[in-house]
Amino acid sequence: MTSHDADSALITAARQWAAQDPDPATAEQLLNLLKRAEDADRSALQELTDSFAGTLEFGTAGLRAALGPGPNRMNRVVVRRAAAGLAAFLNRTVEQASAGTRARAVVGYDARYNSDIFAQETAAIFAAAGIETFLLPSALPTPLLAYAVRALDCDGGVMVTASHNPPQDNGYKVYLGRHAVPENGRGAQIVAPFDAAIAADIDAVGTLDSITLATEGWHVLAPSVAADYRAAVADLADRENFPARELTIVLTPMHGVGGQTAVAVLDAAGFTDVTLVSEQAEPDPDFPTVSFPNPEEPGALDLALATADRLDADIVLANDPDADRAAVAAKDPDTGEWRMLRGDEVGALLGAHVIERMAGEVDTTAGVFANSIVSSRLLARIAESAGIRHEETLTGFKWIARVPGLLYGYEEALGYCVAPTLVRDKDGISAAVLIAELAAAAKASGRTIFDTLDSLYLVHGLHASDQLSIRVANLGLLGAMMNRLRVSPPESFGGSAVESYIDLAEGTDTLPPTDGLLFITRDNTRVIIRPSGTEPKLKCYLEVIREVDSAAELPEARQAARTALDVVLSDVSEALGL
Repeated sequence: MTSHDADSALITAARQWAAQDPDPATAEQLLNLLKRAEDADRSALQELTDSFAGTLEFGTAGLRAALGPGPNRMNRVVVRRAAAGLAAFLNRTVEQASAGTRARAVVGYDARYNSDIFAQETAAIFAAAGIETFLLPSALPTPLLAYAVRALDCDGGVMVTASHNPPQDNGYKVYLGRHAVPENGRGAQIVAPFDAAIAADIDAVGTLDSITLATEGWHVLAPSVAADYRAAVADLADRENFPARELTIVLTPMHGVGGQTAVAVLDAAGFTDVTLVSEQAEPDPDFPTVSFPNPEEPGALDLALATADRLDADIVLANDPDADRAAVAAKDPDTGEWRMLRGDEVGALLGAHVIERMAGEVDTTAGVFANSIVSSRLLARIAESAGIRHEETLTGFKWIARVPGLLYGYEEALGYCVAPTLVRDKDGISAAVLIAELAAAAKASGRTIFDTLDSLYLVHGLHASDQLSIRVANLGLLGAMMNRLRVSPPESFGGSAVESYIDLAEGTDTLPPTDGLLFITRDNTRVIIRPSGTEPKLKCYLEVIREVDSAAELPEARQAARTALDVVLSDVSEALGL
């Protein structure tokens, strides 16, 4: 096919799409693109090409992409097909598991552009397919949807959100429940092979006009569902053993949907001195004060830190826009400067705090702590010292949440599951309650959370981590870089010889296959390199461990660890050909 023929076929496909698009906004957008393309506007032709470059793939992350017309974008056509395919999957799964039982599903949404429309049309398609369908009453946090799947005993759930992605994106996150998965997976995000089965059902959906949308028949839940979640999370607070509540908190929901819920939960848990960052307090799909609505991104917490400085606050808490992640910042006593804690640091603090809360009341031998393989090894040492089993999982809470007997789980990307019986997913709001509780306890004893962290290092070793993320425009570069490492794996990092090299694509005794490489050196430095599952990035995770015998050794150990990480970073860059 010549380039002229290809362009002609593309324009024909685009015109056909515009003719059947139920959304006048994306139809108009597409017609404008077509006009520009036909006038030889190369940028318009490129955008058309990308929008129609195959069909948006449904995977373990569900769907996520930029909003716009075409099969490779998030829009009402793509969402209707996804909903119809998911409805077929849920009905068949429930029929096979319990003949004669009606499938049940709950749908939630955040405040991004079109989230409410995508959710309402999903509910209408589910209802038309005979599914007993519940729609959350307003734009609410993702953890509340995960809670509702379990609380309402549903077979499935959909959350329309793109989490911390840029403003132009949206997504479609799928959860499974009672008849679809075992108890440990109920209310958790989908994993293989469910993603492939749902994708096959989506592919089998007929023409767009064959998809029926009911005009009624689904239930818009009362606001009490959100009140039930708030009460359940607030009840996590252990006032008897951790009574301290004197803590000044600055909280930012990052223009997302978690602000009111987080403040209400913290207040009910006894933390009444909470100030919202005014510029970021209300949901805003444009995220006007941040270049990227992710607490991990440089500058994202600037307004929160300025507010905390003005109020002389004790800690800053930040949720991402759908409130399933939590970030923490506090003044480092060594420098007097505000510093955001790494996810691994918060993960260790919460793990140790969960153990304190369980003291003498929970049979630790029956439970498990878990974190993703790219997260710090410190939690494993903390768990071992308390007699708690520990497991490593693949990256992503869809894996962590499924660990049988889970008591606590986390991943370094600011995701924490502190109450798996309530929310089988990461939850930035319940995590905020326990973070506030441990910070208040430290303050009451004249300490800081950094002091608490140092206490863990004295017992379990100083664990220092860092990351290198390489964003690419061409996804093919990710495969090329991974192949380079497989063909010529490095022999050392930071001057320490590699003693263990595992190609995670081959799987291990405890992990299913995943695209990634793991190196451990003689001095116990660990390097993991993998492509991101949600962004066009290659991600490199580094960790060094330094044993310390006394508090006096910590400053020197910290500096030595930082120096070692810098050398390892340089070695990783060289190995990747950067």
